Amino acid sequence: MRRHPVISGICLLTLIGMVFFAAIYGLGLFRGENPLNLGEKVGVIPIEGIIGDSGEIIDQINEFADSNGIRAVVLRIDTPGGSVAPSQEIYQAVRELRKKKKVVVSMGSVAASGGYLIAVAADRIVANPGTITGSISAVMHYANVEELLKKVGIRSSAIKSGKFKDIGSPVREMTAEERSLIQGIVDDIYDQFVRTVSENRKIPLSKIVRLADGRVFTGRQAKELGLIDDLGGLQDAVLLAGRLSGIKGKPEIVYGMKKKTTLWRYLMQNMTSAVSEEIRRNSAELRGAQYLLQ
Repeated sequence: MRRHPVISGICLLTLIGMVFFAAIYGLGLFRGENPLNLGEKVGVIPIEGIIGDSGEIIDQINEFADSNGIRAVVLRIDTPGGSVAPSQEIYQAVRELRKKKKVVVSMGSVAASGGYLIAVAADRIVANPGTITGSISAVMHYANVEELLKKVGIRSSAIKSGKFKDIGSPVREMTAEERSLIQGIVDDIYDQFVRTVSENRKIPLSKIVRLADGRVFTGRQAKELGLIDDLGGLQDAVLLAGRLSGIKGKPEIVYGMKKKTTLWRYLMQNMTSAVSEEIRRNSAELRGAQYLLQ
């Protein structure tokens, strides 16, 4: 008795579908997720180290923003801050994310300066009692190696189109006029910071200014000052995000996926990670204005 080709095709497609579903389900279990529990997950995005680039973090934010299976997002911030523009870009991306999801920040060991700027964009901020936070300030560094060059017999000269073209040159002392100009830039960047904190934390600007002189606080001190909302760890932040988004019970956690990379690139990144981190730390001061804990 021959089988009808249509029925055979339907059976084959059904079998393929079942195998595909089983594979997806098994992969989800292997990763510690339940694929059947749609819409009951909290996404966690780590923001770690000195902030020098915003691209990958913003990609993860956008991925969770567009995912129907993610109900809320926790930003795990463990950074002393970094360059101004990337910090502001991540802050703005978090503000946009809040239009779609509930966002909670979990502060790790350090969440200061640019890290705190990002934090204030969230719906709620959770910090450990011993977290170092604050450092609401801006800074620009300029080295002067003029005396060193004299000792080794090297002199430098510059041909420039305007008197400020070589402002901040490491081979000469900065003039009073140049210093005033740079101070104006730092003051404006600082003003942007304190106003952002004041608006998001609903704290009078005058009170923020009194706290925003570069000083740092523990998580417990920050809570007393209204700079954060709750004390707790990452798990507390995840549970809070779940409650805010209407998840009943303990939500599942999904970690943001980093960009795909080749095996060769992966090996090279691991071999050079220690060196590159040291270079970033040493060269961060050369990247212009920073929201950075000193």
